[in-house]
Amino acid sequence: MKSLWDAAAVHGGTIAGELVGPGGAIKLSALSTGSTLPGELEALRGLSVLVATAEQLPTALALLELDGVVRRMVLCTPDLTDQQLAAVASTAQADAILVSKSSHALASKCARPIVLQPLAVAAPAERRVSERTEWVLLTSGTTGAPKLVVHTLHSLAGSLPRQSAAGDHVWSTFYDIRRYGGLQIYLRALLSGSSLVLTTTAEPTRDFLGRAAAARVTHISGTSSHWRRALMSGAADRINPQYVRLSGEIADQDILDSLRSAYPKSRIAHAFASTEAGLAFEVNDGLAGFPETFISQQASASPARVNLNVVDRTLRIRSQGAAARYLGEESTRLADEDGFIDTGDIVQLVNDRYFFRGRRGGVINVGGMKVYPEEVEAVLNADARVHMSLVHGRRNPITGSIVVADVVLSDHSGTLGEAESAEAERVKGELMNACRQALPAHKVPARLRLVSALEVTAAGKLVRPDG
Repeated sequence: MKSLWDAAAVHGGTIAGELVGPGGAIKLSALSTGSTLPGELEALRGLSVLVATAEQLPTALALLELDGVVRRMVLCTPDLTDQQLAAVASTAQADAILVSKSSHALASKCARPIVLQPLAVAAPAERRVSERTEWVLLTSGTTGAPKLVVHTLHSLAGSLPRQSAAGDHVWSTFYDIRRYGGLQIYLRALLSGSSLVLTTTAEPTRDFLGRAAAARVTHISGTSSHWRRALMSGAADRINPQYVRLSGEIADQDILDSLRSAYPKSRIAHAFASTEAGLAFEVNDGLAGFPETFISQQASASPARVNLNVVDRTLRIRSQGAAARYLGEESTRLADEDGFIDTGDIVQLVNDRYFFRGRRGGVINVGGMKVYPEEVEAVLNADARVHMSLVHGRRNPITGSIVVADVVLSDHSGTLGEAESAEAERVKGELMNACRQALPAHKVPARLRLVSALEVTAAGKLVRPDG
């Protein structure tokens, strides 16, 4: 039974690479002779622990120390309300909660608070594995208490590449490492001996890209919304990555082409993964969607690490990287009798390629006909003048709902003044005509607005209003 420390350590028991935050860099080798939990680590052995720091850097250090020591560690995201944090603590049967000083007051309501040191303090730390630690992640996009998804280090990192050192690679991500997408990048960096550049909750995109450039980031990931913000920031050309990755949202052809234009020498990839099902696949051919062969080659009962299937247009995944269960929801099944997890993502086969159309729960019902917002957004985003768009439903007494589109233009003139109202109406009219030509009538927006910005969740995804 190996811990994260064992898996990441190289000869001499040290860990290569460093973690780079806004305040500076910390070499991971410092943990060989020190600890962020001086005098506390052994007291936590076998316990259930919440990790609820304000910033990512203390969490990144703590995970290395806790795996193999604690029975369960729950990665709490900083956007949790007091009520949500209390519910998570109760469900996880938390014995202690690790915090940074700035989040100390919040923690005292949930469990015994322990303040993590921001740097490794010189102190003896026994790197002895006694527990098969549960890694508990929170689902994103919930309005009430999030679900707690139970993983192990093996399910999270079993298929990730390992090498003794990768000094020429510097990883980074727009994601928070306390979410599945960011955690995958954190583990990739540690297990390959690479450095990792972390962002912060409130850091402007320009500042983050500037730090990434200074650290000479070579591999970087984020959602489509993250990348659209980056391209709009005016600072995207500061970095020159070898590898650009998208996940977490549909990667339409527009964003893939925009990234190819911005980074012509980079490998542009988009991946599909979920907190419950793990990583399903990565697409590297520069095209939206994924080849039909991904299904036909993997839908059998083969012992492959990942099998894919489509049932009722919904993508289903059977994977060795899937979570074990929901914590506290024993009656809620993750997988069906054959081991497949229903992702809730609708796909459509066009010729020999599957395309994502949207989430099953996000459909807009227009007079009994279904509209997937992402399908309409793909048409709008294909226009060179459009930076990003959000399509949602608005209640209507006759049809049940109508389709409404909010559009951010690439030239930052989202809300045009009176002097430009004629130009705004012309752009809106042309975008509406593009929708009419590409979509059935019930999918064409009944209203289209030009706006200056769109709200993005803490997980890097567009905020999609209900109704």
